[in-house]
Amino acid sequence: MKYVDNKLSAWERIELIRSKERPGAKEYISYVFEHFIECHGDRYFGDDAAIIGGIARFETRPVTVIAHTKGKSLEENKISNFGMAHPEGYRKALRLMKQAEKFRRPIICLVDTPGAYCGIEAEERGQHEAIARNQLEMMQLKTPVISIVLGEGGSGGALALAVCDRLGMMQNAIYSVISPRGFASILWKDASREKEAANSIKITAEDLLAFGVCDSIIPEPTGGSQEDPSLTSEGISVFIRNALLQLDTLKIDEMLDYRYNKFRKIGFFRE
Repeated sequence: MKYVDNKLSAWERIELIRSKERPGAKEYISYVFEHFIECHGDRYFGDDAAIIGGIARFETRPVTVIAHTKGKSLEENKISNFGMAHPEGYRKALRLMKQAEKFRRPIICLVDTPGAYCGIEAEERGQHEAIARNQLEMMQLKTPVISIVLGEGGSGGALALAVCDRLGMMQNAIYSVISPRGFASILWKDASREKEAANSIKITAEDLLAFGVCDSIIPEPTGGSQEDPSLTSEGISVFIRNALLQLDTLKIDEMLDYRYNKFRKIGFFRE
């Protein structure tokens, strides 16, 4: 499907991506990959249902898939903590990334989280260290890393799965250092101004493509990916296929240099 600007505001996109009808990571794993085998646990504390990961095949090629997950019902959301991972989730993800590096499997990350869980127990178990460790290690992984923001890409919770060689965003996805509600709460001391904040802080796929943060926008139907999941699944497959073809031409040192410089050059400043 060809990308066409849908002219939706950031807040209208947020309403689309928060719909319970919108496909999540589990649906896309079943559409895009074959023979997915889920792996559990971080080998330190436990298993976190907010992040799933395992081995699969993408068009006959072995890959490691890691994804944030949310539920479709209140019960499922409670199990997955509404997509807000604990430190053991990020440590599980890193364990699988290091395994992928050992066997030279490309890593595909599907990002969809409002942010990492910030409860007391998460802090007690080292939430910030786990996120920082993922960012450090991902920058040095000697295997291709491809990330796709499916819906919400919130703060360090998203970045812990998004230090990558190629970043794609679904057309209605958002990606930001802070949620609009958090932005409004800090800047204006008024969380009810969430909609106003969303429309002012440049968090859409088009904004981030212009800033050089993401590399490609994956098209969606006018009413969002929930209108035709098979169509958007094909867009995801095309993005992964093209990214792998590009990265396969690079030597390991070239890929690591590119990854480092990709993040060094992000942003604009004035003197």
